Amino acid sequence: MKSKKNLVFVGMMGCGKSTIGSMISKKLNLNFFDIDQLIENNLKMNVSKIFEIRGENFFRDVEKKITLDILKNKKGVIALGGGAFITRAIKNEVLENHLSFWLDWNIDTLVNRIKNSKKRPLAVNSSKNELKEIIKKRSIIYSKALYKIDCENFTKQQIAKKIIDIYEAN
Repeated sequence: MKSKKNLVFVGMMGCGKSTIGSMISKKLNLNFFDIDQLIENNLKMNVSKIFEIRGENFFRDVEKKITLDILKNKKGVIALGGGAFITRAIKNEVLENHLSFWLDWNIDTLVNRIKNSKKRPLAVNSSKNELKEIIKKRSIIYSKALYKIDCENFTKQQIAKKIIDIYEAN
């Protein structure tokens, strides 16, 4: 029995929300919504540029509006931005009405995946220790997702299969 709920991916930047979400949407023949991509398309600039020119608060306001619109009005697979689940209204909507999956990795793996990324504003302006602190703080909130998916030591295909199995059981 396939669930009627959206599959929503939460987790730190660089954890694979867009990659895994896209794979799963193709396998399940569902629409895929990458919130950061939608924001970039809407504002016609990348996330780093938005942070630089308009600031994080502006970005979070746009993120909240677009995310809640997608969550409430579309069906499919949704990859949230790394900070979106921190926003109370987004978190509450996801937890109350959707299947949420936290793609969890070891802190050092995440730091290595994001530390040199120029397209991630928080990574560009943070030291390794600062990134570790961000990951620790956000993990407390990500842990509220309905399902925690341990991604360490698994292939993308294995991670996708775990999630599809859960989805199809709902």
